[in-house]
Amino acid sequence: MLAKAAKHVLSRPTTLRLHFRGSINADSGGKALVSRSSPLAIQPASVDDRDLIAFFDYPQAPQKVTTPTGLFGHRALTTPAAFNALADSTLRRAQLLTERVLRARESRDELFKVVKNLDRLSDMLCGVIDLAELLRNAHPDPVWVQTADDVYEKLCEFMNVLNTNVGLYEVLGTVLRDREIVKSLSSEAYQTALIFWRDFEKSGIHLPPAQRDRFVSLSTEILVLGRQFLNEAAAPRPPARIRFSELQGVKDLGMGARLRLQAQVTKRDLLVYPGSLQAQMIMRSAPAEEPRRKLYMAANSSTYEQIETLERLLRARGELARLVGRESYAHMVLADKMAKSPENVRLFLDALMDRTRPYARRALRTLSMRKQADLKTPPFPIIQPWDRDYYLSLPPLTLGTVFMALSRLFRSLFGVSLRISEPSLGEVWHRDVRKLEVIDEQRGLLGSIYADLFARSGKPGGAAHYTVRCSRRTDDDDEEGDMIYSDEHLRAAVQLSRDFEEERRVQNRCRGVTLQLPMVVLLCEFLRPTTGRGPAVLGWHEVFTLFHEMGHAMHSMIGQTEYQNVSGTRCATDFVELPSILMEHFLSSSAILSLFDRDSTSSVRYSLIHHEDPCCSIDTHTQILLAMLDQIYHSPSVLTPQFDSTETLATLHEARSLIPYVAGTSWQTQFGHLFGYGATYYSYLFDRAIASRVWRRLFRHDPLNRDMGERYMQEDAWKMVGALLDSLQLANGDAGAMAEVGKWRIEDDIAVPGRH
Repeated sequence: MLAKAAKHVLSRPTTLRLHFRGSINADSGGKALVSRSSPLAIQPASVDDRDLIAFFDYPQAPQKVTTPTGLFGHRALTTPAAFNALADSTLRRAQLLTERVLRARESRDELFKVVKNLDRLSDMLCGVIDLAELLRNAHPDPVWVQTADDVYEKLCEFMNVLNTNVGLYEVLGTVLRDREIVKSLSSEAYQTALIFWRDFEKSGIHLPPAQRDRFVSLSTEILVLGRQFLNEAAAPRPPARIRFSELQGVKDLGMGARLRLQAQVTKRDLLVYPGSLQAQMIMRSAPAEEPRRKLYMAANSSTYEQIETLERLLRARGELARLVGRESYAHMVLADKMAKSPENVRLFLDALMDRTRPYARRALRTLSMRKQADLKTPPFPIIQPWDRDYYLSLPPLTLGTVFMALSRLFRSLFGVSLRISEPSLGEVWHRDVRKLEVIDEQRGLLGSIYADLFARSGKPGGAAHYTVRCSRRTDDDDEEGDMIYSDEHLRAAVQLSRDFEEERRVQNRCRGVTLQLPMVVLLCEFLRPTTGRGPAVLGWHEVFTLFHEMGHAMHSMIGQTEYQNVSGTRCATDFVELPSILMEHFLSSSAILSLFDRDSTSSVRYSLIHHEDPCCSIDTHTQILLAMLDQIYHSPSVLTPQFDSTETLATLHEARSLIPYVAGTSWQTQFGHLFGYGATYYSYLFDRAIASRVWRRLFRHDPLNRDMGERYMQEDAWKMVGALLDSLQLANGDAGAMAEVGKWRIEDDIAVPGRH
């Protein structure tokens, strides 16, 4: 069972049995407006809460001299060579555990341990694979990055072979057919066993040997193409050439004025790269359309090679699905999701489109009127794709203030808070990384969050959540049982891997068991605080991004289980966004906004209500189009000779979009979610619709209610939603449930499109 990943996942196995968590990513966008709300009592900020402000808002003092350690506190991870040695040790240990599972039918006692041991095997590999995935995206040292690439591919290749191991499948089948063993399994264990079973079958386990080999080779090819596609998606686009005259009247009096002066003095056109701070300023502040149009065209250009990489990836996925007897990759992937099938996804998206289109049309009319007034044009000028950012802006907050508010919110809802922690020398990969501990008021330390939040050269853009380590119970692992047939040399070879796992365990004082603590990493690209410039200041879209990503982080921390395959964000892809999107809704409450004031103990007078932003419905409509495009790209049509990804994009745009398609653009090569969220991009919209309804029904009038905060975290996704919203139709999780959610529309259009 492989992790749900997104934009910054560069390559991963496409089979889904032994999961690793991967990253959950975000893009920027979105705004909010103000409305009145009623007061509520607020708990005062604690000392730990207040400490977060200075911790994030000001440059950090030089690190104190401490005992050196390795990355994430692992003593061995001090060099790239040591990481490679850990990978080799983990492979040897995984081979031993695989052999143990294969021998399980020789002993009834061993059969009772099969599910636990398969979960251990998954976690053993995931612990290194997920770390490699993070390092190759976040580490500034190219030697570390290359080593992480090598480690990732080496362990993923082994994972792909396990996914088609007939012996493992047969042993698991013996377990699931044994009533006594099944009866002994906890609900978590049985759910884990079924996940393994379903994903074995999706991996072509019934195929003849030659076709199973083809499945493995195709999976490897998809890994390579996925990495190439994401590298190309993140690659800089060519600059736009902006003339001095095109910046006349720019509203930004800082950077905008400096750019105009530079162009005026040098007598040269400015070369502005898409996505740069200068480009963002021009898109927000330049009254003339032409520089914004140029930047849009530059940002959405593609080479022939980039388009070919995407189409090869889509064809390989289609062939993989056909190999296992599925009509399309979407049919293969969605079988065990909440949606169940592409047909159900289409029902949902069509229903949501029908509900959203009238609101989007009215929103476009509002923007058109603003454009008319601004440019003094005849009535209702056409809104172009480069017009959106120019017409809206909001006051900012400092990064430390936002973290203080998050800690106060988590303490009210869940009884947990954030506490700053000084990393040891060598524990983090860059001096900007901040470490937080998540503390439960009863259980103590829940896990750690490493916050790598500031932009730097070579760092991926956007925002991402990486689950580097999931929680699971470890005191009943019976590791010695893995070593029965090993000699001293083999024991020495696997000791590094055993030490690596041992360092992240803690005794749970409430339950009397030993748990593996979760570790997560947040990557963002906020402006670094300096002594001269002051604190890192966030726009409101960045505040929404941070609330969203911290929703994922708290899901990992609070959703702790005895089996790592069902912990935290390891739920169905089309449910994983619900907790994070629900977090965004809290920003519409005056009580929550009061948490940004360290001295406030009552709710402020105003709150952010996103649906007053005319861009929200437009963004939702656009995101529905992207979800539809994702479904088409993973349908049977991708294997037809005439398939053309750019023509498909243009055709869909012309048929369903409200904003004109711009000839000559090919944005699909930057749609990184096509890899990590292939055939499941609809899930973000799906969870937005559910989160909107859950917010209105449960939290809107009392957003700091502890009972409600704990109630919405339950096991089965559809049953949880059905129970919370008192709907038997939803609890069934069928086509009717999908269509019903689509009919809701997104009532509180609070979420920022594209964020994951």
